[in-house]
Amino acid sequence: MKGNGVRQSMAWIHGWLGLLAGWILFAMFVTGTASYFRPEITRWMQPEYRPRPVGNAEAARTAVAWLQKNAPHDEQWTIYLPNDRTLATRVFTRARPSPDPKAPRPPRRPETRLDPATGVPVEARETRGGEFFYRFHFQLQLPHPWGRWLAGLCAMFMLGAILSGVITHKRIFADFFTLRWSKGRRSWLDAHNVSAVLALPYHAMITYTGLITLVAMYTPWPILANYAQPAAFSASLYADTASQKASGQPGRLADIGRLVEAASAEWQGARVSRIIIGNPDDASSTVTLLRSSDDRLNARSASITYAGVSGERLSASPPLGPAIETAGVMLGLHLGWFAGPLLRWVCFLLGLTGCAMVATGLVLWAVKRRKPGAKPFFGLSLVDRLNIGAIACLPAGMAAFLLANRLLPPMLASRADLEVSAMFWTWFGLAGLSLLRPARRAWIETLAFSALLFAAIPIVDLVTIGGGAFDGFFLAFDGTMVLLAAVLGFAAWRLARRPVDAARPRRRVSLAVSEVREAMDVA
Repeated sequence: MKGNGVRQSMAWIHGWLGLLAGWILFAMFVTGTASYFRPEITRWMQPEYRPRPVGNAEAARTAVAWLQKNAPHDEQWTIYLPNDRTLATRVFTRARPSPDPKAPRPPRRPETRLDPATGVPVEARETRGGEFFYRFHFQLQLPHPWGRWLAGLCAMFMLGAILSGVITHKRIFADFFTLRWSKGRRSWLDAHNVSAVLALPYHAMITYTGLITLVAMYTPWPILANYAQPAAFSASLYADTASQKASGQPGRLADIGRLVEAASAEWQGARVSRIIIGNPDDASSTVTLLRSSDDRLNARSASITYAGVSGERLSASPPLGPAIETAGVMLGLHLGWFAGPLLRWVCFLLGLTGCAMVATGLVLWAVKRRKPGAKPFFGLSLVDRLNIGAIACLPAGMAAFLLANRLLPPMLASRADLEVSAMFWTWFGLAGLSLLRPARRAWIETLAFSALLFAAIPIVDLVTIGGGAFDGFFLAFDGTMVLLAAVLGFAAWRLARRPVDAARPRRRVSLAVSEVREAMDVA
């Protein structure tokens, strides 16, 4: 096959892979990019909560004290200790299974957030916070496991689109420096190329690592061929203290704070991130401490297990094998837990280039097929409307999610679900209203409305919370909202200023020449 034939075939594959998954990919990129700051979003959405910082050992003691009062006979406790970004202690428990061997294993109870200094539940407005964006990023608000399957399928399309896009580009380095304004289709192609090439390694990395993190779900056959039960595979890789059998003799846990300090010393000062306590009221209880991944690329944590009553060190996780070490690094690259403040902002900006790449690709598909003066066919009109609904209306929904957090009464029942509902009602409602407007006007109006909602967040924040509650963190968060509003407002302004293509005077010859050149560039 000739070189041009290969590029043309790859261009066809690139265009259709990007189009079929593009709207979901845009939502995944936007919410995934926001997830780099999910602890900060949660902190902003609970402005009443201003904890007194304490050490890990003290936070562990207060959490265990609360659990001993409220869930003393559960089979397993899981404690997530706070750090500089997650200010509250998160605890989960799991009830003891039924004696009937055929009965399903009880699910984990809902999360409780505790003040690390006092050990009492956090008194703040109910919200899902940044965790909602993180979960939506790979579950798409669909029942398990269908959301993850759909997200994985779209990620496969994205990886194929990236590879075919690289093959299609014969001037990939020149396109990095080329961005021409007000040139119609040429400008959209330049914007797509620049946003794609600018962060190409990041786009390839984030897509591939996203697939790898759930690869055991997408391809379970090697596990099923070697393990009778999938749970046995997890138990062989990670600590699972729930599998320890209770002796039936009562026992009281040793000082958890002392165990946290001992594990941190063994890890040369590294922080303990998670504690798993199995059979906490039994003489055979075990305490497994997991190392924090905040200071290392590998997200798979080392662990140390102690006897719960005596505090004796029982075992430590062996050195990771090449496969699980690689999987841990892939997960760490995708989540970005290792990133400090500066690198986290870099990842956030790179994520925004991914949003721009997908958005400009979707718009370019429609622009290339639109002829001045011709009536658009059904497929083109459908793509136009889906583009508006995904690209221009989703930001409005996300802004509504944040605004609902401030406008709903703080003690309202089920307010976390109402915040989520506000996002989807705004997103889909605005997309539905846009159908009543011409496509061009719909783009301008929905982008402008999204900009107004983001601009309203700092104002509503100031009115509802009050200036006295503000600090540097809240000012930085609201300043980011203003910048996002400015970007969306600029996009609406540029579209409003751009003349309609059909009314733009062009000479026939120059139009033909430009179309030929454009076709050659795309090919």
